[in-house]
Amino acid sequence: MAIKPNLQRATSMPVHKYGQYDQVDIPDRTWPDNRITVAPRWLSTDLRDGNQALIDPMSPARKREMFDLLVRMGYKEIEVGFPSSGQTDFDFVRSIIEDGAIPDDVTISVLTQAREELISRTVESLVGAKRATVHLYNATAPVWREVVFRGSKDAVKQIAVDGTRLVMEYAEKLLGPETVFGYQYSPEIFTDTELDFALEVCEAVCDVWQPAEGREIILNLPATVERSTPSTHADRFEWMSRNLSRREHVCLSVHPHNDRGTAVAAAELAIMAGADRIEGCLFGQGERTGNVDLVTLGMNLFSQGVDPQIDFSDIDEIRRTAEYCNQMEVHPRHPYAGDLVYTAFSGSHQDAIKKGFEAMGIRAEQQGKTVDDIEWAVPYLPIDPKDVGRSYEAVIRVNSQSGKGGIAYVLQNDHKLDLPRRMQVEFSKIIQTKTDTDGGEVTPDAIWGIFQDEYLPNPENPWGRIQVKNGQTTTDKDGTDTLTVEATVDGADTVLTGTGNGPISAFFHALQGIGIDVRLLDYQEHTMSEGASAQAASYIECAIGDQVLWGIGIDANTTRASLKAAVSAVNRAAR
Repeated sequence: MAIKPNLQRATSMPVHKYGQYDQVDIPDRTWPDNRITVAPRWLSTDLRDGNQALIDPMSPARKREMFDLLVRMGYKEIEVGFPSSGQTDFDFVRSIIEDGAIPDDVTISVLTQAREELISRTVESLVGAKRATVHLYNATAPVWREVVFRGSKDAVKQIAVDGTRLVMEYAEKLLGPETVFGYQYSPEIFTDTELDFALEVCEAVCDVWQPAEGREIILNLPATVERSTPSTHADRFEWMSRNLSRREHVCLSVHPHNDRGTAVAAAELAIMAGADRIEGCLFGQGERTGNVDLVTLGMNLFSQGVDPQIDFSDIDEIRRTAEYCNQMEVHPRHPYAGDLVYTAFSGSHQDAIKKGFEAMGIRAEQQGKTVDDIEWAVPYLPIDPKDVGRSYEAVIRVNSQSGKGGIAYVLQNDHKLDLPRRMQVEFSKIIQTKTDTDGGEVTPDAIWGIFQDEYLPNPENPWGRIQVKNGQTTTDKDGTDTLTVEATVDGADTVLTGTGNGPISAFFHALQGIGIDVRLLDYQEHTMSEGASAQAASYIECAIGDQVLWGIGIDANTTRASLKAAVSAVNRAAR
């Protein structure tokens, strides 16, 4: 039989410029048969590697917000900065130590290059810390040796040895007995360094540090630039894990970047190959294509029934905080956390999901259990969205979404309203219902009229149980806000009072006093114009009973706008 010719043609791209990665001679590799059954150790480097990659590096307030988030999520090792790089990083490390912000079971880590004045400054930043690690690195890869530093292998190894000795000397000199002190070394770039030389340098460093029982050393093998397939990356880790002496006293750490788009796979396979710890950032923040994504890695474990030991139960709050701190948005298709990842637009997908939910309910009833107590099995949904704080409203949507983009454009272009994505979907369903009922074309004026009727009561179109007049907020010394609101409830003038950690929280507490139970799911706001008289638009997504609804408020005062948005959602629930 004749072989069909290959019709693909060679491109004009200069492929001759690039060589292939080296394979590892390890024919009896064991990692392909391994499974990850327990969580690795995690280190977040959001405040160091992630922060240095930002167009606008974090302010001290944003750094503290990120640090507090990481602690709340359960990270026990956090790289908090590069204190010798500048006063800002040094001061931040000092602030979290002096403020007592570091829990007793959390170890902070700081990075330094292998120069004495930098090492001294780095260790100085840790004075008074309870648990701290100095992370020292130097370049070991051939291109760096030959082009950047123009030094021999012995000279490069000596830099690592001398740097390690200096870290030990300054730790002995500057840190008191209250500090549990640790050491981490990275041969950079491990993925480009000859394996035998990487091992030689790591062994020389260990000879100085002398790891033993109760005296661990962390050897971090960074894929500073991702060069090979994840399988070859795993081979390199298995080779190092097999050949390191004193292996039982070494924490072997993996630090992948995402240049080839396979950092998550590289990290997982490295753990299967013997690595003990993963370094990365929330949502893959970092230089170029980013560090490995700690959220995806943790949730991958969760989806396989392995406790990641990190709390992702409010993934939208994690995403919002990360977006604020990094001033960068998380993609709507980002695994587990994007706005659209639990959404099916295809009719066949929606039908399968609907049937999956129904089957789960039947199976749970047959077993005398709740749906939460049986194994999850719903088509197209690898996890239960509810487990990360998402509502099913974001999953089961009408099939036709063709008008969503046009509707959003009209509201933004004509009325300066930038609706959150999930609110766009909610309103497009309302428009779809109207068009299905009335037929014909929906003009921009008609879209605005329907929007006002649904979300924005006004004197010409009053509706709803509650109307807000004036509100006043006071803050106690402990940070608790007390809100007093003049309002009309069911036609009667009244005063609502509540407390919380902000005006919205206090208002929800006040609503509980009149029998309305509201839970905040999402909050966004923006100004509608420039200048002192600018109006603000606030959007609130609420769970009210068994309903999930959006509300909007427009006002020159952002607090009043947020209260109006909450009232809009509450009134819609009772409509």
